[in-house]
Parts: sequence; C-alpha cells; structure tokens
Amino acid sequence: MTDWRPDRLVAEARAVDGLEDFGNSHYRQPLAQLLYSLQHEAGLNETGLLVLRQRVVDILANQLRIQEYLKRYPEILDEKIVEPLVVVGLPRTGTTMLHRTIAADRRMFAPLWYEVRYPCPALDWDPGGVDRRRVDAEAEMKAMVDANPDLLAVHPMDAMGPDEDIMLLEQSFYSFNIQAFANLPSFDAWIEAQDHTVGYEYWKLLLQFLQWQKKRTGLSAERWTLKAPHHLHYMDLVFKVFPDARVVQTHRDPLDTIPSISSMTAAIWVIYSDSADPVEAGRTWARKFASGMNRTMDVREQMGDQRFLDLWFEDTVRHPLREIQKIYDFIGMELTDEARAEMVRWQDFNKREMRPPHEYTMEQFGFTQAGLKQQFARYRKQFIERH
Repeated sequence: MTDWRPDRLVAEARAVDGLEDFGNSHYRQPLAQLLYSLQHEAGLNETGLLVLRQRVVDILANQLRIQEYLKRYPEILDEKIVEPLVVVGLPRTGTTMLHRTIAADRRMFAPLWYEVRYPCPALDWDPGGVDRRRVDAEAEMKAMVDANPDLLAVHPMDAMGPDEDIMLLEQSFYSFNIQAFANLPSFDAWIEAQDHTVGYEYWKLLLQFLQWQKKRTGLSAERWTLKAPHHLHYMDLVFKVFPDARVVQTHRDPLDTIPSISSMTAAIWVIYSDSADPVEAGRTWARKFASGMNRTMDVREQMGDQRFLDLWFEDTVRHPLREIQKIYDFIGMELTDEARAEMVRWQDFNKREMRPPHEYTMEQFGFTQAGLKQQFARYRKQFIERH
C-alpha cells in the first residue's frame, strides 16, 4: 500500500540531498490537505500513484535545496525584477502563442518548462556544464506524451521552451496546478479558501532565483515575460509582489475556451486515473475560471484599466506582430527589427498546422451554450458581446 503520510514524504525529501531545513513551516498544512485528497479522492491508477507521489517529494526536495542555495548565496534575494510583463486570460485565448513569440526577443527572460518544473539545480550545479534537470524534463515530457499522444493536439509540448509560471506557484503548494492532474475536491475547496500571499511571495523568490541562475550561465535581459491563466484568480497578489507589473489580458468567448481547457484537463486526468470523469473536469474548471475572471474584473474596477492591455484572440491569430507591437508600445519598449525577425522565425517554425487537430464537443464535458453564457455573463457582457 502506498504510504501517503506527510512525515514519510518529508523524510524521503530530506534524504535526497541530506538537507533538513525548509526555512519555514508554510508547506505543512497544504501538504497534509493535498496528500489526503490524493490518497482518498483522486482514484489514482498505478501510474498516478507513482508519478504524483514522486511529484510531491520532488517539490519538498526542491524547497530544501532552495533554502540551502539561499544560505550559500544570499545575494539571490538582491535580484531586481523590474516591470515584468504578465500575460493572462482564459486558457485557449492565445496566451501561449503570445508568450512564446515575445520570449523569442533575446532582451526578454522567460521561464522555461524545465525551469518551472525543476526550479532548483543540483547542489553541485556547474553553470557551464550539463544540467541534469534538462534530461529529467525531457524524459518526463516524453512519458506524458507516450501515455496520451492526444496531448500534442491540445497543447504544444517543449521541455526547453517557455512555459507557464504556475508550476513555480506549485512549488509552495499554493497553486491549482496539481488539480490539472487529478480530481481533488477537498483540496480544491481548502486551497480556494486560503490567502495565497505565501504562494505569490515564493513565486517572486523563485523568479529571482531563476534570474540569478540565468545570469550565471551568461544570459542577460531587460525584463521578464510571464504567462499563466492562473493569475486571473489572484491578480491583486500579482500587483502586491510586483507593484510595477504590466498585464496583457487576452479575450475569447468562454463558449470556445472552457470546453477546450476541459478537454485538455480530461486528457491529463486519464493518464493518472482510470476513473477520470470528463464531466467533472468540465464542471470544476468552468467554475474555477468563472470565479477567477470575476476576481480579475473586480481588481480592474478597483485599480483602473491603465495597468492592463486588452487583446482579442481573433486579432492575435490574424495579425500577431501587429498585436505584439501594441504590447511593446504598452510597456514602453522598442520592437526592434532583430526582435521582430526572431519572432517571425519562431512563428514559422511553430505553425499550428504542424500539430494534429484538437477535436472534442461541448457535450462531452456536460456543457450547454445557455449554461456557459449564464456562468460567464458578466465577462461576456463587458469583453465579448461589445467587441
């Protein structure tokens, strides 16, 4: 029988590098809640038991290793992150394409998939040598695609490419990312009721740490470009930890986006559970993103719209460089000929038609047009029906 006791997983994490100090005890409560859900609610199959348990141990081991790096290199906390560009929007609204295209500009730092999955290198890390995290990331991504090849139709997968920083939030356990792997209703209810300031402060710390790492490998940049639909739920905390952040919000009708993200979630759930329910996946993520969108709209009403730039999916698909020019004007940065050329080169190499088609129906996930219109009525009235 799989041992899900929190103290047991903590002991396994401490044994990885022989480290003891987490720096604080913030991990304890969310860890206990998460492990209960994984054990009693997720319906994990053999793959799920192995992979998700190890994922938790990896996160705990990372926390220990990060604390050790902070002791050895306290200057990590001196890293300044200035006016980060944060791309948000409902999933499937073009955030990935925008983020990865902008990241082609060499003046931009972006978190890479292997960095957000494994933000802390080994204690004997050589910035000029082979990074074992890359090898592990490639193997993990290959295993996911081998388990369900349909993932490639849903989302472009690249272990070395820019990706969402939600996995940095997962390193504190204050994140919805783990729910993308399994149905965890009691953890979901608990985590939504918590103050996520701890998670966002750790998010900032990890970005400082990644910036320090990138500089150690000889890279330099003017600012960060970040992206995660998750930030819709906590836009106030984005501005709390980065008061000078600039936010690009992408828009598309939830009637198109919510069934699509439900399809992606269901495609991942079936890897780890033989009883995964696509209707439950749809119900969970529609509710979560309707709530998150309302929170972001509340923040916009409180702060004013001057910190946000609105873009629409149809425009970014048809005229991506024109819309990216709007972003550069918004952040006060020149879109140079070199940057534009790199972006065009990236887009030519990553055409959507190179991936298989993503096919699904709304009804697969228990949706009706009337139901989604009602659930997202406030958002659709302000950003969809008027556009």
